[in-house]
Amino acid sequence: MERSAARPALSSRPPTHIGMKGPTLLTVISANVNGIRAAQRRGGVKWLSAGDAHIICLQEVRANDGQLTAALADSPLADLHVAHAPSDKAGRAGVAVLSVREPLEVRVGLGEFEADGRWIEADFRDGDGLLTVVSAYTHTGEADTPKQAEKYRFMDAMHVRMDQLAGRAAHGMGEALITGDLNVAHREVDIKNWKGNLGRAGFLEGERAYFDRWLGDDNRRGTWVDLGRKHGGPGPGPYTWWTWRGQAFDNDTGWRIDYQLATRGLAARSVDAQVGRAASYADRWSDHAPLTVTYSA
Repeated sequence: MERSAARPALSSRPPTHIGMKGPTLLTVISANVNGIRAAQRRGGVKWLSAGDAHIICLQEVRANDGQLTAALADSPLADLHVAHAPSDKAGRAGVAVLSVREPLEVRVGLGEFEADGRWIEADFRDGDGLLTVVSAYTHTGEADTPKQAEKYRFMDAMHVRMDQLAGRAAHGMGEALITGDLNVAHREVDIKNWKGNLGRAGFLEGERAYFDRWLGDDNRRGTWVDLGRKHGGPGPGPYTWWTWRGQAFDNDTGWRIDYQLATRGLAARSVDAQVGRAASYADRWSDHAPLTVTYSA
């Protein structure tokens, strides 16, 4: 699933995107749609269309190509270029990158996870350089089970690829952006009930250690920047996932597990990040909230 084409810079798009901010901004939305067909019925496609973004990264699409096309039909998203990596297991996972400009190249999968619908990369011209945008969906995992071992293998593969992309950026060969549902709350401020979730997948010490390697800690600056935290303040929250069950959403008992992680050059161009939390439980179209980040060109 690779293709090449010469296209103008992303910044040449007319100033019709979110907030009418002008042609020198790039807007990227990342959203776990919890099934694109269900999201369409609940108003999710309408919400994403209203954002009028340059690039939309989707996770948990749970559809084949035809079903995704049908869900986007009769909306402005139908006019976008679609790079889609469905899972080989029907109704599971699936990631996509929708874009105003056709990607220069698309790459799918990571090692043994090539057919799992959990990783897709799209390259775009970015001024005189290159921007690689990734939509990723990390496994949920389950502590002390084969599911957790599989999650760690996927995160190992992520680490290798992210090191490659960060190294490319460090040598001036193009910036990169990792978006998606990474299914890990990095810090205590990223989960409402952190004490009650110690030892649970999504907040395991081993999982969080990957984020320390990518983002750095008090003693080391990382090669990636967490833009949700950079623009969201010190926390707690803002959270991006709440279970459908009980009063979790109403009480804001959530997890921050949806990210946009940027290489440092791109991160320096980020000007705003917003979590699209629904106004009420009845208004939700996914169990996740989209994360929208705006960048200067």
